[in-house]
Amino acid sequence: MPSSPQLRIPATYMRGGTSKGVFFRLQDLPQSAQSPGAARDALLMRVIGSPDPYGKHTDGMGGATSSTSKVVIISPSTQPGHDVDYLYGQVPINDAFIDWSGNCGNLSSAVGPFAIANGMIDPARVPHDGICIVRIWQANIGKTIVAHVQVADGQVQETGDFELDGVTFPAAEVQLEFIDPADEGEGEGGAMFPTGNLVDDLDVPGVGTFKATMINAGVPVVFVDASALGYDGTELQGAINDDREALAKLESIRAHGAVRMGLVDDVAAAAKRPLTPKVAFVAPPKDYVSSSGKHVHATDIDLLARAMSMGKLHHAMMGTASVAIATAAAVPGTLVNAAAGGGTREVLVFGHPSGTLRVGADVKQVGGKWVVTKAVMSRSARVLMEGAVCVPGDAF
Repeated sequence: MPSSPQLRIPATYMRGGTSKGVFFRLQDLPQSAQSPGAARDALLMRVIGSPDPYGKHTDGMGGATSSTSKVVIISPSTQPGHDVDYLYGQVPINDAFIDWSGNCGNLSSAVGPFAIANGMIDPARVPHDGICIVRIWQANIGKTIVAHVQVADGQVQETGDFELDGVTFPAAEVQLEFIDPADEGEGEGGAMFPTGNLVDDLDVPGVGTFKATMINAGVPVVFVDASALGYDGTELQGAINDDREALAKLESIRAHGAVRMGLVDDVAAAAKRPLTPKVAFVAPPKDYVSSSGKHVHATDIDLLARAMSMGKLHHAMMGTASVAIATAAAVPGTLVNAAAGGGTREVLVFGHPSGTLRVGADVKQVGGKWVVTKAVMSRSARVLMEGAVCVPGDAF
């Protein structure tokens, strides 16, 4: 029987921070995939190569990890005062859906460079040499991100000497400002802490009861103490990802945290949004050796942090979870703040499996509730390949 020819869709394969994804301009997608729905999801899943029961993404652009199974759609902004709209999709490896519930803070660093390179920024605002400011509307969560992109000879500067633990080679620094990153929903106790408490007792049937700080800043995160899980916070991926019992326990904590935060109505529904919330565990500083063999000294960090992403321990730290860490650490009384030694702080350095990261957050109390006005961190981004991605014409 005749088969459908492949479609060639303009695309760019980019690294942003410690993640990789396939970037599209909205206008380049087939008409049926330019709007939310089954056709768009089917197309993008086929691009990545999901669902893949072999867990390898052999027949797609995905890298068979949560950090490399991502798609991004960029379009001229619909929001006043912004340059582009940025829509992010996390593609599960084995399941046939795309989770659009959150942002990728790492890939956020690639959005500004992509927008400049694709002529989506007014040329009058792009300096011949210097910093180009790109205002990004993060469409998944309705938030503003400001990217500071280096430009040389009128082009995005991608090479440089900025080193990011978790990325092998240095590149040009991209500074990101996450403006008002906390959720603005109507939680029981306010936006940033949806339960109204800095620390809750989270009951997880069959697993135990855990002290937890549940915060929605950058991304919803359930923070627990590493010691409550039997860890010391220096764990690398193998210690968690090779332990099925540990993975099941952490997923159960995540699911019950999702219900407690009001993100889903019941535990079963949490499986349909694996991207959020995250579950992370923290501990006071301690010497350890990172996944690359780098020695991280307790005296060089403020706390240890490990976070789960799509059911696995992340190899470094998600950008959005870094926002949550910075924000929670700045609020006295949270588990994250306690792990960092208490007190007040606007900037901290935390240790993750691949090394360290410096982040900052501006927080204040308004009407008795904590709010975060801005979180700042640096990443880097680079084009890996550009041209067209090919998918079978009958894939969507």
